[in-house]
Amino acid sequence: MDGSGACKMPRRQYTASGDERRVGVEIEISGLKYHKLVALAADLLAGKAREVSRFVSTIDAPVGEFVVELDSEPVKDLDLRDERLPESVRELGGHAMDLIDAAAEMIVPLEIISPPMPLSELEQIEVLCNRLREAGAVGSREAILYAFGLQLNPELPDLEPDTLVRYLRAFAALYDWLKSRHQLDLSRKFTTYIEPWHSDYVDVLIAEDYEPDMVTLMEDYLRDNPTRNRALDLLPLFSHLNDDLLRQHVQDPRIKARPTLHYRLPDCDIDNPRWHFSTVWNDWVVLEQLADNAADLQELTMLFRDSRKLSFGNLTRSWKDHCHRWLESKGYV
Repeated sequence: MDGSGACKMPRRQYTASGDERRVGVEIEISGLKYHKLVALAADLLAGKAREVSRFVSTIDAPVGEFVVELDSEPVKDLDLRDERLPESVRELGGHAMDLIDAAAEMIVPLEIISPPMPLSELEQIEVLCNRLREAGAVGSREAILYAFGLQLNPELPDLEPDTLVRYLRAFAALYDWLKSRHQLDLSRKFTTYIEPWHSDYVDVLIAEDYEPDMVTLMEDYLRDNPTRNRALDLLPLFSHLNDDLLRQHVQDPRIKARPTLHYRLPDCDIDNPRWHFSTVWNDWVVLEQLADNAADLQELTMLFRDSRKLSFGNLTRSWKDHCHRWLESKGYV
């Protein structure tokens, strides 16, 4: 998984309205103290840090506003001055808070959340990850408690149903291949928030005659996947497209509307010198290129559909390996 050191670009770099496509990035790490991470990120991003609340800071950078936070609502919201707490606890004051903070920084990930960044600016994330590694940041492999991820929120080139179907089919066919490359750590394999789509839904999606309108597409997905806990989470996008329909199936207040896919599969293996942000991103670009090539997507979808049929050949053959050989033969990797 050697990184190329450069973020490749998909063929479709602009939206239907002519604007450069954007992508948000979420990076979970440990190994650095919160205030050190804020200062380091502000320096690397040429931005100005501002403390918003306990364990939440923003960085006003030229490319937009980044957020650095401890990824735990209970710890961020804790207030030992709260009169609802027993007096004996409140009297501990700062000493107790220091102990809680020290413990939290050891086991709760720190998260850097980028603004929606133009594709042409993604090299900044590559540089940021490399410098964080040099400063001592660690990722999922450091301890069994850690299940840190690197999440991408790529804006779609347009919001037409057929475009979305192409992206979803590409992801379904590439899931095993992507997982083998970027979801390696044992701690994350035991979690539920990066599950594949329900098998029944995949069968509907890859059916040869599947040409849904947007309402049908959403209802088909939500019937079998009414949860955020998917390796490619569509709920933020569906909230953007039709929030009323989404809320008929899912009532989770954490869902935030945005015109993006939410790719949650990859580990953050930041302390591994062979791991690079660009490696994760460039494999996503493979999916982008496949979705943009109708003939290749149709061929791989057909092969994937056949691989799911019960046969002796399929029982003795790995779809992941078959998929990789196909991608090599077509020049995608």
